[in-house]
Amino acid sequence: MTNSEYIKAIDLRRSRRSYRSKPLPDDVKNVIREMVDAVNKTAGLRMIFIDDASPYFKIFSGKFSMIVVSGPDTQKAREDSGYYGESIVLQCVYHGLGTCWVSGTYNENKVYETIDIPREERVYAVITIGYAKKNYTVLEKTMYNATHKKNKTYQDMFEVLDDTLPEAYSYGLKLVEKAPSAVNRRPVKFRYENGVLSAKVEDPYSDKSVDFGIAKLHFVLGCREMGVNGHWTYENKFEEIEPQRIKFEKNTE
Repeated sequence: MTNSEYIKAIDLRRSRRSYRSKPLPDDVKNVIREMVDAVNKTAGLRMIFIDDASPYFKIFSGKFSMIVVSGPDTQKAREDSGYYGESIVLQCVYHGLGTCWVSGTYNENKVYETIDIPREERVYAVITIGYAKKNYTVLEKTMYNATHKKNKTYQDMFEVLDDTLPEAYSYGLKLVEKAPSAVNRRPVKFRYENGVLSAKVEDPYSDKSVDFGIAKLHFVLGCREMGVNGHWTYENKFEEIEPQRIKFEKNTE
């Protein structure tokens, strides 16, 4: 996918809990498995694809699959699971599938009974994937209204802002406003000091760090769309990457 296609997927994405009775075909499942394997290899996570996820849910309806988002019991792994898990979500959304990040309304004990992960690792969340119903159900509308009574703007997320933000940063932060988070809490706190953007969440050893990783991906995609390439450092500062320039030796002949 191109960066612009990821941006389009951000605008299209909505949390869907009601799916059609049609399960995902095998070729689609295989593509999702390939994405999961690639993420696990890249980020050192242990995401697991489950073919039929409907037995693990009570309030979700229809036929759908899911990705169990799991890995080492560290803050970095939690953030990476959000960052890379959201990249899979956006690819699925762009290609017409419904998705939902879920951290509480599923049978977690049953998931642990089904999967085989070391005791020192944790399940952070799950991502449901399927063919969503065309229209939102009453339950979906009720849950959306309950969690979106008051939305934080990115300005509300700043602890310190000592100067005008670069245009690319403002655009990236507007995409952070569209990032999914548990009960739409948007827990990330930003600081912009001396030209450096940094961020954090309180209680980093919680699912807030999953939300943090999702927000970081949205920001990176937004900046990239505005021509600014960069990445988040280990200290959670956004570092711009200068484009590489090829230098040719002068012809002395």
